[in-house]
Amino acid sequence: MASCEALYGRRCRLPIGWFEPGEVGLLGTDLVRDALEKVKVIQERLHTAQSRKNSYANRKVRDVSFMVGNNVLPRVSPMKGVMRFGMKGKLSPRFIGLFKILERVGEVAYRLALPPSLARVHKVFNVFMVQKYLEDKSHVLDFSMVQLDENLTYEEEPVAILDRQVRKLRSKSFPCVKI
Repeated sequence: MASCEALYGRRCRLPIGWFEPGEVGLLGTDLVRDALEKVKVIQERLHTAQSRKNSYANRKVRDVSFMVGNNVLPRVSPMKGVMRFGMKGKLSPRFIGLFKILERVGEVAYRLALPPSLARVHKVFNVFMVQKYLEDKSHVLDFSMVQLDENLTYEEEPVAILDRQVRKLRSKSFPCVKI
């Protein structure tokens, strides 16, 4: 019994196996030559597909390394219905906080100094899950101008009106003010 017949319970349906044993020894050299040519074409196409995939993957690879003491922004992946870092839903931030690197763990991981409010979050992040923080003076808030309450909240007050528009929706109109 042939291996194909033993495994699947029926005879092999390849063109090479359509004859009864003992009928014909070979169907000719053309069949073998055609099969070898098809195998070579398939190998070439596989090689081109692999090189194309490698070129796409290599575009995204970047060599990133940080020094101990650098400031980084950890990446947050928003998931529907999952609450992470106190934010829920689609509009949750991509990056949170500004944290210092405490130490390098392995070649591609860093331990961050997270506050006690994020105690449930693992402190070791992969290189691709953090982004380097480029210091910008516009990101720093001046707290002397803001009056904070006991629970660290404040009221926003408009400074100036820049533009006024009236938006129309079928039968309704809404006044919009840009502050």
